[in-house]
Amino acid sequence: MTRPTRTRARTATAAAPVPIGAVLPGVLAAAAPTAPVTRAPATPAPTTTTRTRRIGTLRLVREGTFEAPAGYVDPRTPITSPRDVYTLMAPYAAREVGESFWILALDAKHRTVGPTVITRGILDASLVHPREVFLAAICAAASSVVLVHNHPSGDPSPSAEDRAVTASLVAAGKLLDIPVRDHIIVGRASYVSFAEAGWLA
Repeated sequence: MTRPTRTRARTATAAAPVPIGAVLPGVLAAAAPTAPVTRAPATPAPTTTTRTRRIGTLRLVREGTFEAPAGYVDPRTPITSPRDVYTLMAPYAAREVGESFWILALDAKHRTVGPTVITRGILDASLVHPREVFLAAICAAASSVVLVHNHPSGDPSPSAEDRAVTASLVAAGKLLDIPVRDHIIVGRASYVSFAEAGWLA
């Protein structure tokens, strides 16, 4: 005889549904889909390139050495007269196409290392200022100076402007204790000395 099978009824207690987000908020947040992020390509750091701009200039330079004429004096020979200045400076003046102005910076023994050109002008004029003249004299440690300029016309006779400039330079030399010994105007095979003419006072 078959024994009847007893079946125990198991009552499953149905749990009330719990919102997933309340149980695993971190997991839900991590699993939640996110909007895709588009990243811009990396921009390389700008490189700084320093460019040096160069500008041009043109100069016509006449300075330099040239062959001394026969019998030319040693420039270190003491200058004792206007004729000495003329003999020294005539070759320089002969090379100029316009009017130029020089100084001879003399030491205590009236020797010079040679002329210093202060300014070059146009055919018949040269602008001279005491500042440039005595700046050169101070740089040369001059005890005194002789002024020299040429007249391309060949006539060494001084103009009214020559006399005015000389007076201005003589006055400046007295203030600086660098006396002007003479001003020689070189012409063609002739010269004029302000000292001999008594025009330096």
